[in-house]
Order: sequence, then structure tokens, then C-alpha cells
Amino acid sequence: MGKHVAGPDLSLEETCGAAPVCGIDEAGRGPWAGPVVASAVILPTSGIPEGLNDSKKLTAQRRNDLAVQLRATSLVGVGVADPQEIDALNIRQATFLAMARAVADLPERPDFALIDGRDAPDVGCPAHAVIKGDGRSLSIAAASIIAKTVRDAMMVAAEADYPGYGFARHKGYGTAAHQAALDKLGITPLHRKSFAPVRARMALDVESP
Repeated sequence: MGKHVAGPDLSLEETCGAAPVCGIDEAGRGPWAGPVVASAVILPTSGIPEGLNDSKKLTAQRRNDLAVQLRATSLVGVGVADPQEIDALNIRQATFLAMARAVADLPERPDFALIDGRDAPDVGCPAHAVIKGDGRSLSIAAASIIAKTVRDAMMVAAEADYPGYGFARHKGYGTAAHQAALDKLGITPLHRKSFAPVRARMALDVESP
């Protein structure tokens, strides 16, 4: 039997020595199209929704249910960096920008932030980076759920604006269907021109008059 790995809890929040503490996570660093979306969440002192976890470990329905519960019980901020900002800044800096915007969007200023990943960018308050934080901190898990559900909803909406790309299915990530659509239809304003597969498609347009 493998060792049971417990899910996220509040132990990291309790060591921060400050309150309120927000968790920060993002969705959409890797896709070829669409924004990068970050969320900052301050959980309530009691009545935290049950079952919070890394959004990737939850079904879409469970994520959506928990997102509704989080918005009803917690303080939630969302920040977005669009494809043009991603191309201008690079995806890492655009992610930091989205995170700072998410904290600024919170209805209350946090005293401390726990951020998923290796980097603790300037988000307007003291912060600590937590590798695999969405599986360790309930606040970061909550932020991962909000960020993922917001971004997924944006990409589903993009399907209506740009039919034929399959954005509602692959959410802008690199799939065979997305590559086929790029080959056939070309790029959209949602595509990240600094990403290699999109750049390659643009080069074809330049070559063929």
C-alpha cells in the first residue's frame, strides 16, 4: 500500500503570522490561445466549502459547484492578462501581472499571500511561493478552482466568436484538433503570437502570397 497523501489544509496559512491570508493561483500558462487568468481567495474563518483541492484533480462539474460555494463564502479576486499582454511581456511576467490584478480585485487587502509555484512576484503585500501549493494550501486550492472555472468559461464563450477552433473543448491548449484548425483557418486575436506553434502558422501566411 502506498502512503496516503493528505489533501490541502490550513497549516501554511496558520504559519504566516498574519491575517487575512490569500491564496493565489493561475490557469492558462501553457495554452496557445486565450488569456492567463489568476485568482486570489481569502477563505472565511468558518464554513469553508468541503472538498477543496487542486483544480486538476476535480471534475468540471465539481469545480463549478465549488466555485459557486467559494463566491458565496469567501473573498474572491480575479485578474486577467490577455494574449497581447502575454506577447508583449512573456508568459511569466504576464502571469505575475494577472496575479497582482487578482489581489487588487479583492474586496479586502490581504496581509499575506501564498502563491502557487516557485515565484513570489510583487502582488502588493508580503508573499511566499509554495511549490505544488494547490495540493497543500486550502487557500491556493480555492484560487486554483476560481482561476480554472473563470478561464474555462471565457474559452467556452470564445467558441461563439471564433467557431471552428474547438475552444470550448480544448480551451486553447495545444491539441491535434487545435493544430488542425490553425492549419486550416489561421490565427485569431486570441492566439499568442509569441508561442512557437502560432509563430509557425504565421510564417506560413507570410510565405504564401
